[in-house]
Amino acid sequence: MKAIVLESAENPLVVNDVAKPTPGPGEVLVQVKAAALNRRDWWITQGKYAGLKYPTILGADGAGIVAEAGDDASEWLGKEVIINPSHNWGEHPEFQSKEFKILGLPDNGTMAEYVLVKAEYLYPKPAYLTFEQAAALPLAGLTAYRALFTKANIKKGDKVLVVGVGAGTGSFLLQFALAAGAQVFVTSGSGEKIEQAKLLGACAGVNYKAQDWAQELKHFSGGGFDIIVDSALGPDFAKMPDLCNPGGRMVFFGGTAGNVPELNARPIFWKQLQIIGTTMGTPDDFKAMLALVNQHKIVPVVDEVFPLADAKKAFDKMGAAKQFGKLVIKI
Repeated sequence: MKAIVLESAENPLVVNDVAKPTPGPGEVLVQVKAAALNRRDWWITQGKYAGLKYPTILGADGAGIVAEAGDDASEWLGKEVIINPSHNWGEHPEFQSKEFKILGLPDNGTMAEYVLVKAEYLYPKPAYLTFEQAAALPLAGLTAYRALFTKANIKKGDKVLVVGVGAGTGSFLLQFALAAGAQVFVTSGSGEKIEQAKLLGACAGVNYKAQDWAQELKHFSGGGFDIIVDSALGPDFAKMPDLCNPGGRMVFFGGTAGNVPELNARPIFWKQLQIIGTTMGTPDDFKAMLALVNQHKIVPVVDEVFPLADAKKAFDKMGAAKQFGKLVIKI
């Protein structure tokens, strides 16, 4: 079968012929119709991700049809599915176990004609979505859902700030928060992406490259935010406590812009703010995310779809941060 293989540090992105796996007890072989990129995949190709293993088939996100099934999994045969890439979460809903892993490293992932997974990680594909749209959901959708609902306890009427709306998680945060009845504001380094977010329902947005971006946000929001969700950290994080309303929650799940700078802690304790870290999500989070998507008929934002042979173009576009929403590879 054809697959996108992390072959070596010198050849991080190769389309190769590899052996088609065979499912054992409790496992299934999914014929992948579409796979989606995440920033994680790009960092892996740059050699800047923990636990690098060569060779590995990349890809955490995928949607397809169950082609083969081992013992105890035959009920999935022929069904259209999406795959939960958050594996071995463990018994504690508050945090993942030491055995936790994400599909696509160390285990072979979805950027192949077939992927082998345990049947427990399969879920019915939302019937109204195409395979390309459904493939965009799993990792970013799960991350966004846990950040907003499990961690930040979002409720109707909350004012939510999505920092960096152009990413796949950013577009889901916007869509999910709107579905919850929140007022959503956004930041981006691109005016075009801010306009795209407004078309999806954002109240307003500011360019974080502007010197007075924090003051602009305070003005647009009428004073501050109940929830801020960030995936970058870096120097701008120091301004977040001042942007929070009393009782506000600052949730983050990445640090691509660097470490947190020195913070003035006084607003944090005086306004009784919470700074909350999150990563991926539990099986219950994944089920609840899918229920929300199905209830509100949310359609993932797909920026562009690439054929398998053009996978490098998709990775290059992600590296340049030119996308709004998700980049998808059609298998």
